Amino acid sequence: MNTGARFRTFGEWTRERFGAPLHRVALDAGSACPNRDGTKGHGGCVYCDVEGSGTGALREGADLSAQLRAGLRRIARRKNAGPAIAYFQSYSNTYVSTERLEEVLRVVEPHIGREVAAISVATRPDTLPESALDVLARWNERLPVWVELGLECADDARLVEIHRLHTVAEFEDAVRRTRARGLLVVGHAILGLPGDGREGARRTAEVLARTGCEGVKVHQLMVLRKTVLERWWREGRVELLDAPTYVDWLADFVERLGPAQVLHRLQADAEPPHLVAPGATPHASVLRERLDAELTRRGTRQGERCSASAR
Repeated sequence: MNTGARFRTFGEWTRERFGAPLHRVALDAGSACPNRDGTKGHGGCVYCDVEGSGTGALREGADLSAQLRAGLRRIARRKNAGPAIAYFQSYSNTYVSTERLEEVLRVVEPHIGREVAAISVATRPDTLPESALDVLARWNERLPVWVELGLECADDARLVEIHRLHTVAEFEDAVRRTRARGLLVVGHAILGLPGDGREGARRTAEVLARTGCEGVKVHQLMVLRKTVLERWWREGRVELLDAPTYVDWLADFVERLGPAQVLHRLQADAEPPHLVAPGATPHASVLRERLDAELTRRGTRQGERCSASAR
């Protein structure tokens, strides 16, 4: 981390590693989820919409190659545009046969190098067999491959309540196995889940630090349309974090991460047609400024309260 920075940002890290900022191209490969197909349950996690936290582009008729080309064109129009991350986002992308996983990843092949600098594959810790890691490790010999694993919170009881239906131990095992293959891991967390509280946010950061995830994505709980969480919220069963409270809890969270972990994301956004609550969130740059101001007020920084074993 730079000596003047109070937390390690994704932009800082990509400039160090790749010499330029990277931009994600979100891709929908049409993957499934064991929480939806009946293997573990139906309906998905309580906060997850019909797009599986993704774009829904495949359902709307855009095949993978077209999605990637369109995303690369959008990035090319940006000022000082750098290369892209091919981000396989929707649902659980290793919850497929190895043949299908190879087929999905091959859409990146024509663009490796100047256009695509890395691959990021989102999945669940309980849908990551060794055969999938074999495929990802082979691709990692050609360009960096990151595996994005959802923990969300470090409490098995809460993971049942929100219908996540994996355990903290499964997350820890998946991180260990993935890192053993030389792949980078980005762990996901949600602050403000029902029943989790401020202490829960702190525990989640501690687990992410202890497992050694190289990257972390964290965001506030949001209520999206056509989710179980929307019904709970309308029934008064869910209390959302306001912006000042989220910054306060986020500072707690960041203090307990490892000092070298990279913060890939600090908040989530959703378009008004899909977002029920809360209202408009601060721009990412504004949130970074508010987090920095809170850590400055406290006189702390990322890793300040990380346990010695996680450093």
